[in-house]
Amino acid sequence: MHLLRRADGSVLLFNDVGSGWNVNGRAPSDAYLLARRNDRTPYDDAIVRHAGQEGVDPGLVRSVVLVESNFNPRAVSRKGARGLMQLMPATAARYGVRDSFDPLQNIRGGVRHLADLLTLYRGDVVRALAAYNAGAGAVDRYAGVPPYPETQEYVRRAMLVYRGSAAVPVLSGGFKGMTPAPAPAPRRPPSPPAAPVKLRVDDGTLVLSNLPAAASSSRGAPLLGRVAPSR
Repeated sequence: MHLLRRADGSVLLFNDVGSGWNVNGRAPSDAYLLARRNDRTPYDDAIVRHAGQEGVDPGLVRSVVLVESNFNPRAVSRKGARGLMQLMPATAARYGVRDSFDPLQNIRGGVRHLADLLTLYRGDVVRALAAYNAGAGAVDRYAGVPPYPETQEYVRRAMLVYRGSAAVPVLSGGFKGMTPAPAPAPRRPPSPPAAPVKLRVDDGTLVLSNLPAAASSSRGAPLLGRVAPSR
């Protein structure tokens, strides 16, 4: 059981996140996660390759691997999830992973699973991460991140690592699936109503215009009509 005090003063109690790996006997701090996010690992090339094949942002895959296992290919959670991307046995079997402790197989299966979730949720990274942790059924049931402390903390950590800062707004679009439509362009203010059209005599000529007399008599003024007086 872990205790997290949030910035607003509230306290969150949660069980293990990912494989439950710790730093000095405690859950990893945000500072540790941010410092670790850009570390070189033996699995970087495999992550880039499989992420590219599935159309997923490799940075998102790295975020999942870090939060799930801290790049430990032998990690095992209390629920039985295994390897770098913490695949449950049923998930591993679904994606043809015979040995979840094999880093290449685990990454391949985990990336394909993440890609399918991103497609399911039309590129919404937050929902895809929540489903990766708690299952798509829970996300659909609650129409978003379910109210499970472990899942909420998992999504928070993964997004922290993915964005690289807690100050960056949460964005959707992990490459796979459809990203949300762009915000509509601001509406232009309505044009003021046109002045009424009047018929008047201007320099001995009948003028049909909605412009003031001075503008109507200037060269190039957009007159509706100019009629020479009859003799």
